[in-house]
Amino acid sequence: MRILAAGDHFVAPELFARELTAEIGAGHTVDRLCLPWPLTPFGPVAEVDEASGDERTVLEALAGAEVCVTQMAPLTRKVIEGSPGLRLVVVGRGGPVNVSLDAAREHGVRVCNTPGRNAAATAEYTVGLLLATMRRIPETSAALASGRWAGEFYTYDNCGPGVDGASVGLIGCGAVGSRVARALTALGARVFLYDPYADPATLRAAGTPVAGLDELLRRSDIVSLHARLTPETRGLLGARELALLPEGAVVVNCARGALLDEDALCDALESGRLAAAGLDVFAVEPPPPGSRLRTAPRLVMTPHLAGASTSVAHNAARIAAAEVGRYLRGEPLAHQVA
Repeated sequence: MRILAAGDHFVAPELFARELTAEIGAGHTVDRLCLPWPLTPFGPVAEVDEASGDERTVLEALAGAEVCVTQMAPLTRKVIEGSPGLRLVVVGRGGPVNVSLDAAREHGVRVCNTPGRNAAATAEYTVGLLLATMRRIPETSAALASGRWAGEFYTYDNCGPGVDGASVGLIGCGAVGSRVARALTALGARVFLYDPYADPATLRAAGTPVAGLDELLRRSDIVSLHARLTPETRGLLGARELALLPEGAVVVNCARGALLDEDALCDALESGRLAAAGLDVFAVEPPPPGSRLRTAPRLVMTPHLAGASTSVAHNAARIAAAEVGRYLRGEPLAHQVA
């Protein structure tokens, strides 16, 4: 069987190939293609989103392949229709948005994802970004690196609040949100949760559920977003919602940029109503040169790194390879989405 390992500079083709060999042995041909992400930002390709590379390159690499494992390759309708031997695509991420699922169904191509591969890493990063934002770690590090001791950050007005004793509102309590809840509870926070889709027992185990988003916001010194981006959640936190937060609140977003109205966030930071914010995701990535985010005060920004750890890369390759193993053995696929 011929397999295409279409990796990138995070989950390398060699990593996919190594895990595939460990799972299915060396008796198969594994072709390798390295896509430019994340050195080049992902984007839409034809009708799919968050893809890396171009249709022509992927089509050529897929010639004769029955299976494709990838993170970011654009498996568009054109690519799927031009790859008649393709029968299985395994995407090393939670949402296979780089695959035309309609075309896959029409052409008998099964599509699988790798859920949970970065949940722990994203939760860790969320807590780290929250702490860095609240305790002003980037600013103080930059001051010291420039040769300035910056003792003013020890003053009451400049040192920033702590998590112990704070009320933290988590919007979304899935694999990431529930981990963040446990970590913040261990640090002494009172955790409130809003997730209309979560099992009530899961919410109660993670913290204190609240009935509505407005109630959560009114009770939260810190808000962290963990919801999926859907038509219903796009712009979930806008000017009205941010105004419900107590004066001096902190907002953190490591989920999806479009959940948050960035102009409203900048207004709240510039007015001083919000104490600080930490963003790892943005409505447009990277933020354009004229974005207000680049000059907003007390805003810590990182370039969509929450899900980036060496453990995540290995998890993605391992879960993908296990799915290929099931396919070869004729077993039910564990994570089939189409």
